[in-house]
Amino acid sequence: MAQITRDECDIVGLPVICSRLFRFSSFYVNKNAGIKTVEDLKGKRIGSPEWAHSAAVYMRGWMHNEFGVKLPDVHWYQAGANSAGRVEKVEINLPDGVKLTRVADKSLSELLAVGEIDCAIIARPPTCFLECHPDVERLYPDHVPMEQEYYARTGVWPIMHIIAMQRHILDENPWVARNLLNAFNESKRRSVARMFDPAVSRYPLPFVPAYARRMQEMFGADPFPFGIEENRLTWEQMLLYTYQQGIAHKHVTPGDIFPQGIMTDVVV
Repeated sequence: MAQITRDECDIVGLPVICSRLFRFSSFYVNKNAGIKTVEDLKGKRIGSPEWAHSAAVYMRGWMHNEFGVKLPDVHWYQAGANSAGRVEKVEINLPDGVKLTRVADKSLSELLAVGEIDCAIIARPPTCFLECHPDVERLYPDHVPMEQEYYARTGVWPIMHIIAMQRHILDENPWVARNLLNAFNESKRRSVARMFDPAVSRYPLPFVPAYARRMQEMFGADPFPFGIEENRLTWEQMLLYTYQQGIAHKHVTPGDIFPQGIMTDVVV
């Protein structure tokens, strides 16, 4: 989003989703901060590995738009998740009133464990949590029902990463985008079919086919959809959140970030 919303951007996105995860599990808090609900985060110190960290983008947007914990209501911190020295990878333009402190010599895990920040929003659990630090816990330990309710209510399933390609390749070969989408869709179809196969153990976990069927009941016939319309609510939310948070340079629509006609069916 930081790149595609620049003037004369040299890349274009494809609606092929590499990774998508709900992120209510990503709130880790210091017990001494007295945080029991999302509203308690107002006025607190919250860290994330980068301002443009996808998990943090979604959860900051959720706090800002649904619970009234506005971006300027928090003192934000940026530091490496478990190692010091991580830096922002994209240029950002912080909204007015937002306080962001960059910490170069400590990790978020260290800051959270000693109470120098009150909460961390991290995609992977911080080391202090994995090592069972007595003062660190998840804000939402029973996060799966919460995430299921969120999806049922909003239709949003957060997207972390998509495929991108250089724009000049598409300009020179307009057929490439649709062919790539078709190839990725077929690859994903085969992967999903393997999950539903009860005849052999495709994955080293029990009950995978039964679990896959339950997810199909919840998410539809295609439990991991690619495409624009299939994910419009999610695209639109990410476009709004990244713009609000000074990551995207302008507020665009899904049609602005994908090749024109990418979803057109071609019958031969």
